This record gives sequence, C-alpha cells and structure tokens, in this order.
Amino acid sequence: MSAAPHTPETAPGISVATGDADETRALGTRLARLLRAGDLVMLSGGLGAGKTTLAQGIGAALQVRGRVSSPTFIIARVHPSVSDGPDLIHVDAYRITSLEEIDALDLDSSLDRAVTLVEWGEEKVEALSPDRLEIQVLRPHGAVRAERPQPDDAPAGAEHSAGSVTGKPVVDLGEVDDGNRTIVVRAVGPRWADVDLSPLAAEASCQPGAPL
Repeated sequence: MSAAPHTPETAPGISVATGDADETRALGTRLARLLRAGDLVMLSGGLGAGKTTLAQGIGAALQVRGRVSSPTFIIARVHPSVSDGPDLIHVDAYRITSLEEIDALDLDSSLDRAVTLVEWGEEKVEALSPDRLEIQVLRPHGAVRAERPQPDDAPAGAEHSAGSVTGKPVVDLGEVDDGNRTIVVRAVGPRWADVDLSPLAAEASCQPGAPL
C-alpha cells in the first residue's frame, strides 16, 4: 500500500448533536445517501461511544446483507449489497499496530467497489485514499463508558475471509449507546470539495464548520 499524498480538509466540517441511539442511526442513514463505491469513512471515538450505532444506520441505508455490529475480535466484515449499491466493508483497526497488518487485509483490492468504513483507523488507514470522511463520535463529559471485552483466550488478530467469520462471538458495543452524542464530520480530499454536508443535520442540532 503506497502512501497517499497529504491532502488538507477541502470542505467545511459539520457537528451534529443526537439525543439517542435512534437519532445516531438516522444520521448514519442520511450520511449513506452521500456515499458511493470507493469512499473511505473513518470513525473515531471512545469505547461504546456509538461508532457502531452510526455504522448500523449507514449499513441499513446502503441495503447490505447482515447485521452491522462491532467487529471486536474480528478485524473485518464484508456486507454484500442486496440492491444495486456498493458493498460495505466494516473494519475494526483497534488491534492493528502496523501498516503490514493493514496491508494483509488487502483493502486496496476492494476499495473501488465498496464503501470502506474503519473504526479506530486514525494514523493507520489514511494511506488508502486521499479522499475520506473523518467522523468523530463524542459522548458528554462524565458519561458512563463501556469496557471492551478482553477474554483471556481471545485471538489477537482473528479475522474473516470472503464473508466467512471466525474468532470469538461479537459483543455489540453499539447496544450501550443510549445517550446524547456530538458527531463531528470532516471531509478530506477533492472527492468532497463540492459536497454539501448540511443535509446531515436534518432536524438535529448542527454547528457548521465545527473543528475536531
């Protein structure tokens, strides 16, 4: 995987407040309407912040097969489209510590025909594309945090291949997302230069141009 050139933010960011998990999923649905095959989406936020909840809304709107849940001990899942839209590749980079491990996933080969959504991808997957959405999910200060499960026998890199899943049962951290969230979206690269992010706000509270 060759390094993509540094590309500054090319569109104003937007900050959207959601009041519960349903509103977070609804934001994911609106976000999916802006996505197309070849798009890279990076999700960041604390454990149990609601990254997977947002991803569920994206998956539902893209009409892909299978329940979108936190990958946890599974590095990546492919959700094939059941319509004429792109597939969804849902990646958890939490346990990835090197570019070699990213290369081993071979995300480059499917990037052009899928929406690739990566949780915990900061400073790990930016080289995949000069164009991306960087989304940060923020919980209110002092909110209860979910603990990521760490069983003693959990494989350090369990993954799947071509839609088959191996590894430990998934614990959906999105299920603990039941409070207010602030979701900040930044658009990076020429792909997003002329894309209006304001529809993401809908009836929710928004602050255009909010910084990360």
